[in-house]
Amino acid sequence: MVAVNSTMLPLGTQAPYFELPDPDGNTWTLDSFADAPVLVVAFVCNHCPYVQHIAPRLGEVADELRAEGAALVAINSNDYASYPEDAPAKMREYAERWGWRFPYLIDEEQVVAKAYRAACTPDFFVFDSERRLAYRGQFDDSRPGNDVPVTGNDLAAAVRALLTGEPVPEDQKPSLGCNIKWKPGSEPEWFNN
Repeated sequence: MVAVNSTMLPLGTQAPYFELPDPDGNTWTLDSFADAPVLVVAFVCNHCPYVQHIAPRLGEVADELRAEGAALVAINSNDYASYPEDAPAKMREYAERWGWRFPYLIDEEQVVAKAYRAACTPDFFVFDSERRLAYRGQFDDSRPGNDVPVTGNDLAAAVRALLTGEPVPEDQKPSLGCNIKWKPGSEPEWFNN
């Protein structure tokens, strides 16, 4: 497993538009979440140990934040031809196992991951009501094997600050996870293998 940090897209960046299907063939766009005052865009996959480490708690945190008014969408950008565990047919199974009740979308052409400069799984981006980036980085300090409890506190604190009109914490740590599995020859120029 190759662990990489997120690229830390500049704060204030406008959320790149997306139009992606879920495994059931429903199409979701950035505008599908227009009513939410805060939107979390998470780049994840099925097979990554870093995602698996936080997956059940991610489902719980997403439920809590949704009850408070935020929305969360997850995007799988991995090359599933080379990594069949990340194929759309398995996405529904993993989402159900982990208690994910948010849209889990397929970025087959990897254009959305490139637009967001997503580098790893998991990689989180939090946008305010104007869809300007207010937080990017880690879920929390927990990593596989470091014995730090999985809480989701970093992500939740940023979302709750936006929901209540408070300043978003300035100390934003990059996420760490498996590199996005780019299709051969399509790695973005900013991506360092």
